[in-house]
Amino acid sequence: VKGKHIIVTGGSLGIGKETARYLIEKGARVLVTGRSQERLDEAFNDKECETITFDIGDSSNIEENAKNCLEKMDGQVDVLINNAANDDRHDWKDVTEDYWDERLSTNLRHQFFAIQHVAPEMIKKGGGSIINIGSNSWWEAGGGFPAYTTAKSAVHGLTRTMARDLGQHRFRVNTVV
Repeated sequence: VKGKHIIVTGGSLGIGKETARYLIEKGARVLVTGRSQERLDEAFNDKECETITFDIGDSSNIEENAKNCLEKMDGQVDVLINNAANDDRHDWKDVTEDYWDERLSTNLRHQFFAIQHVAPEMIKKGGGSIINIGSNSWWEAGGGFPAYTTAKSAVHGLTRTMARDLGQHRFRVNTVV
């Protein structure tokens, strides 16, 4: 890990925060994204890392945000950790089309587009690792959040197809559950 350039999305809380803090302690150069600069500052005020604030679920400017991430990392990325997610509980009877679309955007869409915008730089560097954070909620038949479990089950499909497509470029693409 030491000396690696790593992007962690959704790193101001939970799994993303702890992952980023661990990687920083091990000597990686880490860029962390999050929706709240206040939370990012709180999480990393004692660590040396880069942070960028944006809503990963807002796909209208994901290309611009990816470019900003790459610029902050001097175009060097060894590992992309697609962590950002929101597992709010919801009743299937109350789900609207807008809510469904927002949940899939927050929990799945950004992973693909982050890969699409970051992988070309990683290919130039000779490959790398992409880690998509999944969930065991769907295979354990978890209830009370159908939009989330649907998105997280799709993360496995995305991972498998991207591993196939990027493998020839010396990539490892995995889902961590």
